[in-house]
Formats: sequence, structure tokens, C-alpha cells
Amino acid sequence: MRAETRHQLKQDRFRGATIDAAEKTVHWSVEHKNKLILATIVALIVAVVVVGGWYYLSQQDEKASIEVSHAVRTLDTPLRPAGMPAQPENPSFGSLTERATEARKQFQVIVDKYPHTHSGEIARYFLGLTASQMGDNAAAERELGAVASTHNDDLSALAKFALAAVYRNTDRNKQAIDIYLKLIQRPTRTVGKVAAQVELAETYQSGKQPLEAKRIYEQIQKENPASEAAQLASAKLQELK
Repeated sequence: MRAETRHQLKQDRFRGATIDAAEKTVHWSVEHKNKLILATIVALIVAVVVVGGWYYLSQQDEKASIEVSHAVRTLDTPLRPAGMPAQPENPSFGSLTERATEARKQFQVIVDKYPHTHSGEIARYFLGLTASQMGDNAAAERELGAVASTHNDDLSALAKFALAAVYRNTDRNKQAIDIYLKLIQRPTRTVGKVAAQVELAETYQSGKQPLEAKRIYEQIQKENPASEAAQLASAKLQELK
């Protein structure tokens, strides 16, 4: 098999695994919101991998990318119903925390082994996500903050988007709002303007600032007529009445 063919297969496998993980690790409270944001999440992960494609010429990074694909597959492993015993022939986890704990171990190994590779940066991003799933907000903030400072704008934006959610979960809405406003002003291929607007509006709404939330939802409607975004904004505006 030619080297470039092997390289493409590895990158395709990594991309597919990463997209699956993105679908499983990002949870949205409204069905229409899920439909709206899912395409953005898929696009942003793919963009990060494509933008960093030249790193895959490095043998170390190719090894790291394979390990990352295995780790994100762990995040894609099904959760079994409560009370159901584990079945060795069908891998599963008993809880979200159990699955996140195992995946986090794998991502940590990658970060330790390949700290200066693009795949290592992606592994660190997933370290932040899994830490958040485990309720370890301090670790999530630390890892996501490190990735947010990377020079790769697409990966940085993705980490900032996740970091804002950590701030919201720890009652620091002002910091979350600051991030969303910057992402709106400077959208990337990984975090679009609408995705940041939706989260900003929900942050205002949860923070008892209904007028600010209303303004953002109306802006989404105006800028995105006849779209899933407009439908979501309309539903949210009804909640504010």
C-alpha cells in the first residue's frame, strides 16, 4: 500500500472517530438546538483535523492520531441500562462518568507521549471535555484553557466554546459571556456566529437577563430567516413571554 494511501486511511479513520465523539460529548437540551449545532460541531472537528493535516507527515503524529481515534471510540462506547450486567462480548459502560474516566486515562497517555503534536493538542481538548463530564471543573478549565491559547485559531475557538460552558456550570456567567461575544465577533470554521449567539442568549436567559436574551434571539431570526436557527430562536422567544 502506498504511503499516501496509508496516510489518508489513518486520517479518515481519525476524522470519523472524532466526529462520532463530538456527537456523543456535546449534549443539547432542545431537539432543534441539537439539529442546529450538530452540523457546526461536525464541521469544526473536521476543520481542525484538516487545518492540521500537514502535521500528519510526522511519524510521531501519525502514531498519536491512531491512539486518539481509539480513545474517542471509547467515548462512543454504548452505555448499558441501569441494572444490566456487563457483557464481555459487547463492550459497554455503566455510566457516563465511568466511560469518561476510562477515555480520560487514554487521552492523558497521548498528551504525555506526544505533547508537541497536533494530535496531542486534540487529545488535550478531549481531556477537558471528559474532565467536565466527570464533574472535575478545575481540570476541565485547566486543559481547555491551555488549548484555548494555541495558535491554531480553529482549535482555540473550539476550546473556548467548551470553556465557556465550564464557566456557566460554575456560576461565572460574565466570563462565559465575554467568550461568546468574542466568538461572535470573530467566528471561525469551528465555531460559527450562530452557535455562539445561541449559547450567549441561553446564558443571558439563565442569568435572569431576559431582555438581553430576547435581543439576541431576535437578531438570530433576522440574520437567519427560514432556518433551523430561526425556529430555535422563535421557540426560545415564546419561553420568554
